[in-house]
Amino acid sequence: MYNAGVRIPWTKSSKFSDLIKGKLEFFVLLLPGLVVFGLFTIYPIVKLFIMSFFDWELGFGQVMTFVGLDNYINVFSDPAFKVAITNTIAYTLVTVPSQIVIGLLVAVLMNSIVRFRITFRVLYYLPVITSWVIASLIFRYVFNTEGLLNYYLKDVLHIIDENIAWLDSRFTGMAVAEMLGIWKGIGWNMVIFLAALQGVPKELYETAEIDGCTRIKKFFYITIPSIKHTILFALVMLTIGAFNVYTSIKLITNGQPAHQTEVVLTWMYSKAFEARDFGYSAALSYIVAFTISVITLVQFKVFNKYKD
Repeated sequence: MYNAGVRIPWTKSSKFSDLIKGKLEFFVLLLPGLVVFGLFTIYPIVKLFIMSFFDWELGFGQVMTFVGLDNYINVFSDPAFKVAITNTIAYTLVTVPSQIVIGLLVAVLMNSIVRFRITFRVLYYLPVITSWVIASLIFRYVFNTEGLLNYYLKDVLHIIDENIAWLDSRFTGMAVAEMLGIWKGIGWNMVIFLAALQGVPKELYETAEIDGCTRIKKFFYITIPSIKHTILFALVMLTIGAFNVYTSIKLITNGQPAHQTEVVLTWMYSKAFEARDFGYSAALSYIVAFTISVITLVQFKVFNKYKD
């Protein structure tokens, strides 16, 4: 007869073994992901950091010469880097607020219409899924000196007498890339803000309407405060994306004329794979990463400050 008061000596050991077994199974399942993450993420980051303190000469026998902080000093004293970082900041200041404002206005419009709602959402989202390469080549074709825009301005509308070299100056070349960035990002912002708008209680709008609030007042006093966290999230993500702009600049202007339309990533690529200065490029990558981290931390501070 079984006695409930008798203590089975192996019960505690069995539970411990089951716990160890469960932990081991969990670790075994996690191990492939950790190996891939360490091999393709952690190792390159550490390796790049080490490279930033060396002068690398690639060849059959890789020559590494320790130079300390010289690569970082060279980056900050390089006039081309100053142009590149200025262009990147300008690109960010133009594209990020524009995408947020236009995307929010489109989201408000999409949230209010009933007929053809799905059709309009798809049309606005199409630029997002369009290849950056294809879109960049189209913009280059349109704004080229012998391109489509000059053809219409000169030969069709007769507004100009000579073709304008849109891509051969710093201001207009960057403006073309900024227009592409804004056009590509509106749809993404629309989706993010549309999801946030659908979570705003309709009772707030109904109460405001009873009180005689106009649409503009409802937008600034109800809509904006209700989705401020989403706006700050979009601000952080778009800022990171703007500092990583590469494809559009590379294909539209390729940094020309005379590196005047370079951004940090195109200049980093040029120094690494054209000038073969991998130490400089590694130092530049860490400077950019540090800059993005500081900006992101500031934005998260703002997020926490206004968090409910």
